[in-house]
Amino acid sequence: MIPRMKLHLLRYFAVLAEELHFGRAAERLAITQPPLSSGIKALEDELGVKLFDRSSKHVALTPAGLAYLDEVRVVLDRVARAGDTARAVAAGRRGRLDIGFTGSMVYRDMPAIVRAFGERAPGIEVHLREMSSREQTEALLHRQLHAGFINARLVPSPLRSLPLAPDHFVACLPQDHALANAAQVDLHALADETFVMFARDVAPANHDNVIALFQRAGIQPHTRHAARQWLTVVALVAMRMGVALVPATMAQAAVQGVRFVPIAHLEHPTVGVLAWHGDAMTQALETFLAVASEGPG
Repeated sequence: MIPRMKLHLLRYFAVLAEELHFGRAAERLAITQPPLSSGIKALEDELGVKLFDRSSKHVALTPAGLAYLDEVRVVLDRVARAGDTARAVAAGRRGRLDIGFTGSMVYRDMPAIVRAFGERAPGIEVHLREMSSREQTEALLHRQLHAGFINARLVPSPLRSLPLAPDHFVACLPQDHALANAAQVDLHALADETFVMFARDVAPANHDNVIALFQRAGIQPHTRHAARQWLTVVALVAMRMGVALVPATMAQAAVQGVRFVPIAHLEHPTVGVLAWHGDAMTQALETFLAVASEGPG
């Protein structure tokens, strides 16, 4: 690797090799001829070879100088591109974002936001990583993710969050359930059912949000099965392992064997935020958050 203090000598050499005239080369470099001459001599002394044949009337590259010019141009080009890359990343035009998401976010805002961001900032690569809400929170706190779509209402400091578009709960029933084709179902009509629940250790907010529904209705649910993803909850219902309350957007998963029925007289939004570390902002992340704040439409 060329030492940083020698980089200007490479530029001196490349310009002189193009001009083959000390006066014109010095003018292009915005320096006087003496430092150009001493710089070329220092470079030749460092290499131990003669790069130019020169006299008072003639400057020409030696065979060694001609071969060296090809290599120097590669080095200078890479240095220039490295600078362009650094400036582009700093300006948010190039780079990478690592974005976490829970499985259910595939059916909510996340895909539309990522697509819209791709159109706004095509030079930024978005890498999606499916993780539980708890895993994402830990990764964000340790700055291992730039942002995450998580099932939560609140995030710990110093994380910050942006609420996602609202969703609401519906009853998920096996397709042959007596109430599967009803226009709506009263939660009390399911009081004696076995419920499939979201595992609390994975996403406490998901679990607690469903429990809050039961509490508001004055029901103590009988639960037997716990799952780590909403899609698994729906799949267990399809296999007649019980019934469940799930986000309405899970109907987009098109799982066979289930019906999604509105809950009568009970409006309860699901939780969901886009979270990020407040002290780890980049220009690319700012653009991503701006796109998210505009909505998935």
